[in-house]
Amino acid sequence: MKGLQSHPEGTVLSIRVIPRAKKSAIAGWYGELLKVRLAAPPVEGKANQALIAFLAKELGIRKQRVEFLAGDRARQKRVLIRDLTTEEVKRRLALS
Repeated sequence: MKGLQSHPEGTVLSIRVIPRAKKSAIAGWYGELLKVRLAAPPVEGKANQALIAFLAKELGIRKQRVEFLAGDRARQKRVLIRDLTTEEVKRRLALS
């Protein structure tokens, strides 16, 4: 599936972040990237912290199991979701 890749430690999710949204939510696909709207502003790492907290909550896992692989200073990010398969991530985020 687009934006999801298997990884030896879990699943890699490719994300496009839209900061300063009214509320945090998954907004569908942006090409090969999962578009995530975040209420947090992109200053001093607040959007990154909000993204990790949002994904952890949506996936039902601890924040420590969500880690940036790339893009921590860009809108396009690659995030490792530890210990979940691509199928589990798809199901928990209700992606199609």
